[in-house]
Amino acid sequence: MTLQDVMELANSNYSDLPQGWKWVELENVVDILDKHRKPINSTERQSRIEGKTSNQLYPYYGATGQVGYIDNYLLDGDFLLLGEDGAPFFEPFKNVAYLVHGKIWVNNHAHVLKAHVSNAYLCYFLNQVDYHNYVTGTTRLKLNQSSMRKILIKLPPPSEQHRIVEKIEELFSELDNGVASLKKALEQLKTYRQAVLKWAFEGKLTEKWRNTHQDSLEDADTLLEQIKAERKRHYQQQLEDWKQALKEWENNGKETKKPTKPQQPKDLPPLTKEELSNLPSLPNGWMWVKVEELGEVQLGRQRSPKNRSKDFPTKYIRAANITEKGLNLDDIMDMEFTPSEQERYRLKYGDIILSEASGSSEQVGKPAMWKNQIKNCCFQNTVIRLRPICISSEYLLNLFLSYYRNGVFSQVASGVGINHLSANKFSLITVAIAPMQEQTKIVQEIESRLSVCDQLEATLTENLNKAEALRQSILKRAFEGKLVL
Repeated sequence: MTLQDVMELANSNYSDLPQGWKWVELENVVDILDKHRKPINSTERQSRIEGKTSNQLYPYYGATGQVGYIDNYLLDGDFLLLGEDGAPFFEPFKNVAYLVHGKIWVNNHAHVLKAHVSNAYLCYFLNQVDYHNYVTGTTRLKLNQSSMRKILIKLPPPSEQHRIVEKIEELFSELDNGVASLKKALEQLKTYRQAVLKWAFEGKLTEKWRNTHQDSLEDADTLLEQIKAERKRHYQQQLEDWKQALKEWENNGKETKKPTKPQQPKDLPPLTKEELSNLPSLPNGWMWVKVEELGEVQLGRQRSPKNRSKDFPTKYIRAANITEKGLNLDDIMDMEFTPSEQERYRLKYGDIILSEASGSSEQVGKPAMWKNQIKNCCFQNTVIRLRPICISSEYLLNLFLSYYRNGVFSQVASGVGINHLSANKFSLITVAIAPMQEQTKIVQEIESRLSVCDQLEATLTENLNKAEALRQSILKRAFEGKLVL
């Protein structure tokens, strides 16, 4: 923006100014102290603060706030810092300017200003400026000093500046109290969600229903026998499919990878008395089993250069696609899966998939249910699949969501740098299984309660957004001269 552009803009808006106000360029109402900035990388800062007490350290500031400490200071007093690069210039609900006090060190990502009258007034004003005409860049926006100097400021008399600041702070304080209450309610809602899942798999949500239907419920032992029978039937079908695939492979000259023979399911011993003694008691008809008894547990296909898409490009799910709110399918990649590999790794409706690996142990084990969102989709080895047998997929999804949120998976995960749940560890986790009819009822009870939570969360989030919009509205009125009379 040229000086002529600035003056034309100022003149065009002059009539909008309250009496006694004037347009000024920022450079005329502040001291610019950028020469006192000095960037220090994190490694050097760390070496300089080691062994020092808190009394020997000073705050180190960047584009949007404090980013650490250092053992010396460059400035002492009251200052206004305005982001130079890396600040959220085009995000109306985020601040680009902030106030600091005392002995400080500032890096080269923030301009250092000291107002001739009120730092606070300028800070509030700069946090509602439209920066589109001032910043440059695309991926990383930059407000260089020459552009910053030309920012137009509405300047009332000093006494009115102070009154405006007092009124803004009064209203913001009330707004902050309301925002704090909304955030507290969201945290309480999160706690309630976890409690609902915990109660569900302790049998508390269906206690009355269970007592009413006790005579018609099959016990979990019967369910376990059904699972075993289904596993055997499933194996026989896999064996027949393999024989057919093997015959086709031989007829085609054995040019592709030989089909892998399915493994016969092993008979799993029941939990020992010692194992059961360490587990909570369950309602009548329920039982503790290991995950491997509930179906087929499998790790996905490894991703490597040789598996890049060539002849059989196939979409696949990786850990990054599994979020706390379900599957995010906006970024789906392709990988080479031969027809036989597609048969082995193709997802089917009702499969439970979990994130196997993450940089954070708390992010391991995020579960989701596959609902055929993508045709012929496979999965990578950062994902574990459980294909349930005679168990409600929705029941298992909620059960594993409970385990994820309550830290069961994070306690099992291990690794250096990258934390792994592993298919083997997952298979050996113990879970509580209710009779089939009760599984359906449990899912209904969970969904009923969590749907109310979803509605409340949406309302609270909407009110938080309104609070942020109200904050901008207060600033707008303040700098139109309508907040104080």
